[in-house]
Amino acid sequence: MTVHAKWTAKALVAAFGDYQRRTRGVSDGTLRYCERYVRMFLRESLGGDPIDVRKLRPRHVIGFVVSMSTRYGASTVPSISSAVRSYLRYLRATGIFRTHIERAIPRTPRWRLSTLPKGLTDEQHRELLGSLDDSTPHRRRDRAIVLCIAGLGLRAGEVAGMCLDDIDWRAGSIHVRRRKTCRGAVLPLPYDIGESIVAYLRDGRPRTAARQVFVRHYRPSVGVPLTRSAICAVVRTAIRRAAIDPPHRGPHALRHTLATRMVRRGASFREIADVLGHQGISSTEIYAKVDLPSLAAVALPWPEVMP
Repeated sequence: MTVHAKWTAKALVAAFGDYQRRTRGVSDGTLRYCERYVRMFLRESLGGDPIDVRKLRPRHVIGFVVSMSTRYGASTVPSISSAVRSYLRYLRATGIFRTHIERAIPRTPRWRLSTLPKGLTDEQHRELLGSLDDSTPHRRRDRAIVLCIAGLGLRAGEVAGMCLDDIDWRAGSIHVRRRKTCRGAVLPLPYDIGESIVAYLRDGRPRTAARQVFVRHYRPSVGVPLTRSAICAVVRTAIRRAAIDPPHRGPHALRHTLATRMVRRGASFREIADVLGHQGISSTEIYAKVDLPSLAAVALPWPEVMP
């Protein structure tokens, strides 16, 4: 890669994104956040366009990460550091840097499994599903979307990318072509979810050449496939309509809820990881903290305090 002093931040970030897709197979969803943090890093370190990345120094790296630690929470700063580290390694891999400037990134404390999954309670889960209706075409669409996430653990981007050809009605399965791990998966299609999709397709979905299942219903975008952000908005609207107040209101709250319910029903971590699309069970281990019966069985009695 040839870099000169007249490059813009937009061009630099775009080149980095192309490299990540081509060499590492990074998903678009992950890359979106990574590019955002890299753009912030370039702007705050080197100012406005044009940008010459050869002027980056360890002090820029340290200053940026430290400033981010005062603006973002402890769970976000490691992600920012990871994005900057990936970009600096990319600069070295393309020959722009010969030194390991990424080693200047300060360590940020992060304790794995230090939090609990923030999903819905059983009562909130019942109220949410009970509030879904199919009185109008777009309500039928929204009902099917929420059930896909709540029952299959799909991410918003996976629901947005779901196509008509991905559903095998005879086998009762759905093919998720690309997950965050860049691997596909075939999941069983429960009857209630399949029924909600059929109801939408038969009596609700506008005429369109798009192969995506879920599309827009209002002008001027009738028939245009829903985006990831639109799917998130559907879930937030459904939670608000149900008049419940969970810790989180997006699709991930429903994924956490599904995983928690699977743990309580005796599913293994491997099974949960396969459903949620985790590459390894290390991302699934946090759900051990909600398995109260198993925790109670291995807990040691609290020692008595002697006066």
